[in-house]
Amino acid sequence: MVTDGELKVVVLGLGYIGLPTAAVIARTGASVLGIDVHPSVVETVNSGKVHIEEVDLDGLVSGVVARGLLRASMLIEPADVFVIAVPTPFSDDHAPNIGYVLKAATSIAAVLKAGDTVIVESTSPVGTTEQVRDMLGTLRPDLRAPGLGDGADYAVAYCPERVLPGRILVELIDNDRVIGGITPRCARKALAFYRRFVRGACVTTTARAAEMTKLTENAFRDVNIAFANELSLVAETMGVDVWEVIRLANRHPRVNILQPGPGVGGHCIAVDPWFLVAADPGNTPLIRTAREVNDGKTDRVIARASALIEANPGMPVAALGLAFKANIDDFRESPALKVAVALAERFGSRLRIVEPYAAALPAAFERTGATLIDIDTAIESCPLMIVLVDHDIFRSVPLAERAGKQVLDTRGIWQDQPPPRIAPPLRIAV
Repeated sequence: MVTDGELKVVVLGLGYIGLPTAAVIARTGASVLGIDVHPSVVETVNSGKVHIEEVDLDGLVSGVVARGLLRASMLIEPADVFVIAVPTPFSDDHAPNIGYVLKAATSIAAVLKAGDTVIVESTSPVGTTEQVRDMLGTLRPDLRAPGLGDGADYAVAYCPERVLPGRILVELIDNDRVIGGITPRCARKALAFYRRFVRGACVTTTARAAEMTKLTENAFRDVNIAFANELSLVAETMGVDVWEVIRLANRHPRVNILQPGPGVGGHCIAVDPWFLVAADPGNTPLIRTAREVNDGKTDRVIARASALIEANPGMPVAALGLAFKANIDDFRESPALKVAVALAERFGSRLRIVEPYAAALPAAFERTGATLIDIDTAIESCPLMIVLVDHDIFRSVPLAERAGKQVLDTRGIWQDQPPPRIAPPLRIAV
């Protein structure tokens, strides 16, 4: 067995999952090379700094880079283990795109040797790991691919992350991992690798089962959030406080309703259910409907916010938050960002954005006239406030500082303040 000090690992993709994963592996003493297509990311990591916001990641990366255990490059090198952690976006029609995964596999094929292990961590449609195996087999016919006959010269497996932004470094180590191999031997080789840094249980299965497990976890969460969001629409129609209803309903010993919001964001929950829908559209009406309900909730918030702003001509309005969840700088698939951009395009310079995790507004706000301000300036200058993200700094604002303001609270963090009186929005089909 290769010892920690001798182990060479390549992590392809240095984003929100790849960089923390590379740093955690490097902390074990392995020699880790991170690959990224962006020169700025490579330069940042090699200088011991980080380009993403994550608790304690800056100190960890600085330490392992200083010790010579982690470096970054745009060019791949031979290694013992290759971890693919690149994006898997979807197209406008919600069809999954695994092009980045297959491109990563192509680059691995150039340096692959007997005894290596290739692991896909990118969230992927069922069957993607087999496509990676097939591509490696086609590009390297001199090596025996696993699962296609007697024996194999390398291993291919799938092991999805299941971490929460803001707790990634903790959960990469403590959370259970599902490890799916093309063959049982592949799963065991991947298991031996993850056992070097994972304290949680590592459960082996097939690659297809592991792929579907990841999609199932996020589809389950999406469906449950959709129930809460749909409930909030019904409560609005009935003139009832949805936050109170949920709080009271959750006193039932077998009820645990989630909290509604302006939609669903992030690169997992807002994306992964579509992979199941695309794979089997005839058998996924519930999963599809949940996605439509959550996307429709964002449109409803845009309508309600627009009605509030139009009812108060000329008044500046503060939109609080752009991230897809509290206390992070991740704006991927963020409903808050979608709402804020729509309002900026419609109301221009009247809109002031408060996002403590952004040094500048994203490119989508260019030429809208919207500006970035801090929470104190918003309190002083904006009589209208729209809460889109439940950042701790927003929660800390007491009622006394919000007195006299009209507030549209999509997160339920200021329940001590009555909702503004605005005309009901046009009903939007969801």
